[in-house]
Order: sequence, then structure tokens, then C-alpha cells
Amino acid sequence: MVTNSSTPETGTSVVGAPAKSPPGRRISGAVWAALAIVYVVWGSTYLGIRIVVETMPPFLSAGARFVVAGLILAALVAWRQGASALRVTRTQLASAALIGVLLLLGGNGLVVLAETAVPSGLAALLIAVVPAWVVVLRRAFGERPGLGAYGGVLLGLGGLAVLTLPGLSGDVRLWGVLTVIAATVMWSVGSFSSSRIPMPANPFAASAYEMIAGGIGCAIVGLGRGEQHGFALDQVSARSWAALGYLVVFGSLVAFTAYAWLLHSAPLSLVATYAYVNPVVAVLLGALILNEDLTWPIALGGVVVVAGVFLIVSTERRR
Repeated sequence: MVTNSSTPETGTSVVGAPAKSPPGRRISGAVWAALAIVYVVWGSTYLGIRIVVETMPPFLSAGARFVVAGLILAALVAWRQGASALRVTRTQLASAALIGVLLLLGGNGLVVLAETAVPSGLAALLIAVVPAWVVVLRRAFGERPGLGAYGGVLLGLGGLAVLTLPGLSGDVRLWGVLTVIAATVMWSVGSFSSSRIPMPANPFAASAYEMIAGGIGCAIVGLGRGEQHGFALDQVSARSWAALGYLVVFGSLVAFTAYAWLLHSAPLSLVATYAYVNPVVAVLLGALILNEDLTWPIALGGVVVVAGVFLIVSTERRR
């Protein structure tokens, strides 16, 4: 969660990840198993969010998810590496909190809110444009991504325009589409900033602090919106509870651990493929389980966005 280009649900790197395996290494069965976890679990989190918000308020449920996941991760870090692994300076703690608020309140929290109005598959495809925003930010701060990255940005923004059509036509609520787009911008700013401010040295500890801070931020916003009024725990469906548990354990802990391990055990070019597999998984699961419509703007826009992400990832891994 402390990388420099990520997506609002996963919180992991698309380009510029911190580690790269040497060429020629044989891909083991463990690598493929971990990659399958990242593909399926992170692709399924959009479905999980959609089920959670059926009977739970969006920001309060997101707050509960991230605070619980952050506390569990902090406990695991202390258990495996000792309490000293969680020690940080005030500046590092403030930086982690800021990134957590940008990523998990501004990014993920807005996605959770938007999924009360837009299909999970459409949300995933809109979110896939995050690498394009990161390229724009890098250029604005003086970096020079390759020409292929600029081509990917154009494709991504073109796909974003097509994906907005369901909102403009009234097929889905336009505010939901615009909210997801705002979330991608917030997530991109947080991801871009995370490598430019003093962060905790231990990435797992940093992720724990980010999740706790972001979760508290989501809870505060939820209370400010009055989500607690008229909400009763006995009204929450069993499938919403199950989906929330799935997001905490698998979405925020298992898949993240698998990804962190992959960064040190597999070629970056292979790991980065999750960026264009996750949206496909999300669309398929949304259609199969929730009977979400796969309209031509969603299909065409999705193909264009995924092509743009592929071009950006391909350009970055050659640099």
C-alpha cells in the first residue's frame, strides 16, 4: 500500500514497484498460486463491496473493514517481527496517516459510496484508469514517462469517456460514475505522494497505519453523514456480514501478503498483469453473481481502458 502507482481497491503497484526479479528465473508453482490469489481475490473485492452496501452504510462499513484489518495486520507484524517493527517517528506516522486518508477515505471510501449507485463491474473498469492519472502526475512533476505511457494515457481517458456514457444516458446514476472518477484521482495523488514523503521503513507496518487512519477517516465521514441514524445491526443481512469478513481477511490481508511476496519472488512484468486482469474478473463476477448488465459502452470502454493499462505497464517494464 505504499507504492507509487496503484488502484483504489488493491492499494498496490502498477508501475515503478520497488523490486524486480532477475531475468531467467523459473516461475514456480507457488508464484502461480500467489498470482491466482491476486487475480481472483482483488478482482472479487468490487463484488464484495457491492454486497456489503446492500444492507450496510458505505462509509461506516468501510471504516470497520479497514480499522479491523489494520489492527490485525499490526498484531501480525508485532508477532512475527517484534514490537520494534511498528516503531515510527511522528513524521512517518503523520505521512502514513495522510496516505491512508487519501487512499482509503478519498479513494476506496468514495468507491464504496459509488457502488450504492453503479454496478461493481463498471466501478472496477473506471478504477482501472488510475495508472493513466499517475503518468499525468509524474509528467506534471518533471518526470518523463515513455511515449508508450502517453499513448496509454490517451487510451485510458478515451475508455473513461466511453464508460461514462451509461451515466449520461441514464442507465446508471451519473453521480456514482463521477464519484468513482473522483476516487481514482484521490487514489492516484495518494499513490504518487507515498514515495515522496517520509514513510515507515517497514512496508507492512506502514500499511497497518494507513488502514487504521483511513478507516478512522471513513468512520468519521460516515458519522458526519448521519449513516448511523436508522441503522441497526439486526437489519444487516448474513451475506453482507460474510462479504465484509471476506473483504477484511482476503481482500485486505491475504491478497496483500501474496502481492508483497510476489514482488520479491516473481518478474515484475508478470506481477503487473493483475492491473488488467482484475477489472475483467470484476465484470465477469458482477454479471454472473449479481446479474449486472454488460452493455456495449461498458464492454467497449473496458477493452479500451485495459488496453491503455497494458500499454502503460509494457512501457514501464522496459524502462
